Amino acid sequence: MMRRGWALLPLGLLLLAVAEIAVFVAVVHAVGAGWALLLLVASSILGFALLRREGVRGWRAFRSAAEDGRPPGPQVSHSLVGLLGALLLSVPGFLTAAVGLLLLVPPVRALARHGMERATARRVPSAVAGDLFGPRRVRVRPGAPVDEDVPVTTPGPAIEGEIVG
Repeated sequence: MMRRGWALLPLGLLLLAVAEIAVFVAVVHAVGAGWALLLLVASSILGFALLRREGVRGWRAFRSAAEDGRPPGPQVSHSLVGLLGALLLSVPGFLTAAVGLLLLVPPVRALARHGMERATARRVPSAVAGDLFGPRRVRVRPGAPVDEDVPVTTPGPAIEGEIVG
């Protein structure tokens, strides 16, 4: 499944380039070529400035978590989303700049961070995920077991716990 995603990357980049050109032409027709170029240059400069700021802030948060003995995963994922937003903002283009700005807005950034953490936790062993993000909170609900080899027991109340691996 992952290989198919990598195989479609050139097609996705080509479609992004075509969309960026179309949006640029539309902006040129709306505000003029000079203003459109000025907007592109300004967004790129802002993106480069934010890249530096987000990188330094992320490194400090990572070091602070490591020194305090806390799992560094939340700080790292928060910083990676900020770095991705700043990188997209620094790439010339109005679509990538819009997505980059969205990733810098706190509610969208938190949503993207949680999605990144869930995707990472699914792809790495649970012990590694626990080291990165700390113990996971799970809610156990009564119901039919997933594994058919497991005997059915009497359902009880939900139990909250931590997975320690």
